Amino acid sequence: MKKILITGGAGFIGSHVVRLFVNNYPEYQIINLDKLTYAGNLLNLKDIEDKPNYKFIKGDIVDAAFIDKLFSEEQLDSVIHLAAESHVDRSISNPTEFVMTNVVGTVNLLNASRHQWKSNYSSHRFYHVSTDEVYGSLGEKGLFTEETAYDPHSPYSASKASSDHFVRSYHDTYGIDTVISNCSNNYGSFHFPEKLIPLSINNIKNNLPIPVYGKGENIRDWLWVEDHARAIDVIFHRAAAGSTYNVGGHNEWTNIDLIRLLCKIMDKKLGRESGTSANLITFVTDRAGHDLRYAIDSSKLQADLGWKPSLQFEEGLEKTVDWFLTNEEWLQSVTSGNYQTYYNDQYGKR
Repeated sequence: MKKILITGGAGFIGSHVVRLFVNNYPEYQIINLDKLTYAGNLLNLKDIEDKPNYKFIKGDIVDAAFIDKLFSEEQLDSVIHLAAESHVDRSISNPTEFVMTNVVGTVNLLNASRHQWKSNYSSHRFYHVSTDEVYGSLGEKGLFTEETAYDPHSPYSASKASSDHFVRSYHDTYGIDTVISNCSNNYGSFHFPEKLIPLSINNIKNNLPIPVYGKGENIRDWLWVEDHARAIDVIFHRAAAGSTYNVGGHNEWTNIDLIRLLCKIMDKKLGRESGTSANLITFVTDRAGHDLRYAIDSSKLQADLGWKPSLQFEEGLEKTVDWFLTNEEWLQSVTSGNYQTYYNDQYGKR
């Protein structure tokens, strides 16, 4: 049975990837490694935690000795690396934390892979999941391609750009089978409510202000998280060693248009008079280094591996709203902080 380590598997995107691999590949042993910071939530995986091909390990990728021991004890076959500090605002407040996790942590995993797999690199794979923010900001036209030069503008994107470069360097220098994907903004179920869409859903539900940076003119390409998990599956299994793929949803929206659409959906779902939720929109001082526009060209992924997004944004956003309104207990556990006790309550007894 092949053992695949998925780092950051208790997070938003990571939990969807873990679930997909556990359910679709019973021949794999999936090991979920997560530090369980504020963004790691094992309640995201409650439905698969007792599956025979799933194992959770709590640990920090910054701890090189721990990572070396993990690789040695588990005899891992491959890594899908999603563990990262990811919130731009937090990177502005504490850039060093992002350097440690996103850069040093990635190098620790690469070093362990290099030493553990040195007898036959071609039978193992190191898959690094990154972001479109490494490319910087676009003007009114154009798309990010796999050939776009890196131009990061925030400590978060700079740390991810650095980790991308390290992954490529380990392929070029040591011959490790690496692949990288750079994705656009994800949305969907289990999204931690510090990010724009889940924060806005929660605030609308509770009649709280909806904060929008600047004039809300920043443009993002939105990718349904389950479509992203499918892309990771395809890239992991079929991409050539050393390759890079961009993953996007082909859904460009200004932040203010997105929020207005979300307000309309929420008014309908909550039985409120049309326009009620829009009155909660509150413009706030723009974020430092706020990139104007991101947009991904994922045609290479579609042409090479046959992947394409399954949902347009309007449909995906309505599904997301339905999930958050249906899963009030999950949202309450996150906003109250009670989710952070789940590890001790459940795994402490094992």
